[in-house]
Amino acid sequence: MKHAISWLCCILLASWTGAALAGTPPAAAASAVKPATDADFAYGAYQRGLYLTAMNEAKTRLAADPNDGVAMTLIGQLYEQGLGVGQDFATAARWYRDAAAHGDEQGIFLYALAKLQGKGVPRDRDGAAALFTKAAAMNHPGALYNLGVIAVENNGVAPDFPKAAGYFRRAAELGYPDAAYALALCYRQGRGVPQDDAIAARWMKLAADEDQVSAEVEYAIMLFNGVGVAKDERAAAKLFLKAAQEQNVVAQDRAARLLALGRGVPKNMVEAMKWHLLASAAGENDPWLEALLNQLTPAQRVEVDAAVRRALGR
Repeated sequence: MKHAISWLCCILLASWTGAALAGTPPAAAASAVKPATDADFAYGAYQRGLYLTAMNEAKTRLAADPNDGVAMTLIGQLYEQGLGVGQDFATAARWYRDAAAHGDEQGIFLYALAKLQGKGVPRDRDGAAALFTKAAAMNHPGALYNLGVIAVENNGVAPDFPKAAGYFRRAAELGYPDAAYALALCYRQGRGVPQDDAIAARWMKLAADEDQVSAEVEYAIMLFNGVGVAKDERAAAKLFLKAAQEQNVVAQDRAARLLALGRGVPKNMVEAMKWHLLASAAGENDPWLEALLNQLTPAQRVEVDAAVRRALGR
């Protein structure tokens, strides 16, 4: 079972908050936000979904201390995500700018992302890189990761993989899953570091353990083939199924094949064809599985259709 490792994955910029930028629901994003103190009421309200309370508390903090960059960042996030207020990227960017000017690490990072993406401000790649560098000096893992991505892109010239790998390593060591995944790819392909499947597997597992879906798929492939790690088809199948449930089409296709063959999991043609149809609907073409689908009995097709409907919540 082979799967090409694409560097496109490393060119996807991820935010430390992981909210609107990455499509993650706000509740999940809240855990990545850094409050000023454990008892920070404004951020506590944000994390509980009490967005109007969070806004009011942030404004109260600013009234008491006009230099409170953390409160400025929170207000910016509420405007960016449209939580408790109308979504307004320009207003969010202004709050991030002010937070950055007051030295807030997260504000610096989010203002860099706004500049990089042209979200509420004119696109400014150089300005974003300068801000990422400033946040990276404060050990912000998202900033370090994005500097690694910028080194890979390298303004359209030859990628600077050694520099990228260095940034990915620093971010990965701070617990940033996307960076651990990117560093694993560096070791897998020998880009910027010596090629080493065993080290690649260790970093890939760290990312997969933190629910980085692409890493789950790649680590499952490594487990299945025994690349850099002991061969373990059961563990591979478990990861493929987990990533399949997270809507990864490659994982859905691989899970379908394993279920059809009974490799690492008990053979189950209904579940196999369910995953095949879901992957096929998302654009994954697999003639071998399609041929198996055409061999099903009418009764099996009814079971498969019902399984697909359940998976889609219908």
